[in-house]
Amino acid sequence: MRVAGRFNAQLMDFIRPHVQAGVTTGAIDKLIHDYTLDHGHVPACLGYGPVKNPYPRSCCTSLNHVVCHGIPGNEVLKPGDIMNLDLTTIVNGWHGDQSETFVIEPIASDVRQVVQCAFDSLHLAIAALYPGCSLDLIGQVIARHAARFKFGVVDKYVGHGIGRRFHQPPNVSHVPTREAKSLRIEPGLCFTIEPMINGGSKKTVEDPRDGWTVRTSDGKVSAQFEHTLLMTEAGVEVLTTTENGPQPGHKF
Repeated sequence: MRVAGRFNAQLMDFIRPHVQAGVTTGAIDKLIHDYTLDHGHVPACLGYGPVKNPYPRSCCTSLNHVVCHGIPGNEVLKPGDIMNLDLTTIVNGWHGDQSETFVIEPIASDVRQVVQCAFDSLHLAIAALYPGCSLDLIGQVIARHAARFKFGVVDKYVGHGIGRRFHQPPNVSHVPTREAKSLRIEPGLCFTIEPMINGGSKKTVEDPRDGWTVRTSDGKVSAQFEHTLLMTEAGVEVLTTTENGPQPGHKF
């Protein structure tokens, strides 16, 4: 899992300079696909999901009011956009998973605040964890922080356990739940935290045309950040830390 996480972070740093105005989301996807294969690994998103409607690309590119699962295509990035880039790779049978929201400057101040809240929510949750803590601690911390700004925390889509399978138990809710309160994060567990913060309502709608793209119900922007984590006896370890990406405390 450490090796998988390191490669996934390396992939995020590789694509970072290419996420800029004038570039299409499809071009970003092709670079990610080729880089992954060139290093002998597998894009986990490509072909994932139901047999009748598998995910068709190697990453997810979710622009502005798209919450998650945005499909790369002909969309051209332009100043004022934000885009969540979600990457997952399979390295020797193990999954590394993370996402970042990129900003295409200049962006509006209210949009920047949503991005900052999503980033800070993730890192506040990570900082709160300790061996044997309640899984519900994650949702408590994130919901409390987002409430300060009256932003919506998406509860329909969650983080997850991860390892040889992409998605496995436990579900990692970003709001407090009865189920999460009954579970503990014991040493040895690998999981993701990936809060989706909406500038308005927490409600979302899935595009019936492609069966994947999820948008905010009110058209307001959404931002997300994600890391793959390992709980050890000494505390939580982030497996997908990038060398060139934003670190805890970063201001957008």
